[in-house]
Amino acid sequence: MWTRLMSSALLVMLLAGCATGPNADPRDPLEPFNRSVMRFNDSVDAAVVRPVAVAYRDVVPSPVRTGVHNFFGNLRDLWSFVNATLQARPQEAAENFMRFNVNTFLGFGGVLDIATEMGIPRTTLDVGHTLARWGVPPGPYLVLPLMGPSTVRDSLGMMVDARGDLVTQGVDHQSTRNTLVVVRVVDVRTQLLPATDMLDEIAFDRYVFIRDAHLQRRLSQIGRETESIRYDLDE
Repeated sequence: MWTRLMSSALLVMLLAGCATGPNADPRDPLEPFNRSVMRFNDSVDAAVVRPVAVAYRDVVPSPVRTGVHNFFGNLRDLWSFVNATLQARPQEAAENFMRFNVNTFLGFGGVLDIATEMGIPRTTLDVGHTLARWGVPPGPYLVLPLMGPSTVRDSLGMMVDARGDLVTQGVDHQSTRNTLVVVRVVDVRTQLLPATDMLDEIAFDRYVFIRDAHLQRRLSQIGRETESIRYDLDE
């Protein structure tokens, strides 16, 4: 499902072409398309996702929410181990592999984050990061339907990430798989509530703020030394 969705978004992006004027941010030549997708995402979020996240935060006890968040974080650690290996980063690979095993076997399937208490650091990595490590440029900023801010490179990486998702690919029972997917979405949205509530109070352009914050955060995550291309803001 997600692969088809992202493929469709990328196709629309390519058909949109360079739809902005000469004063457009060079990182974001698809701004009109991205703004329209952001409006759609905001509508879905306001109508469905945010109310569910608020109810989850207000009703479910904090220890339970923490356990849920730890569980999904533990699954990400295994995929981070795979990507660290693909990036030829043995230390991060070993640390993430140790985290997954410690939390899975000692932390009741990852509900308890024993690895952090033991001082084993987490390095969250994905295929977009791996592509950057080997010199693939980020490409234009892209807002994906229902999934939010990204870049062309990261969107392509997400298609591979989806194939390595232990929830969607590792759980055969459909109702259990669907429940886990919904709970994960709610968990992610709940974690973002403080930031998005703050954004709702900002008077200036939310789109520009979110775009710039996402690109800066992603650059920081990946590391400036891995980026093989720089945006020339004078163009």
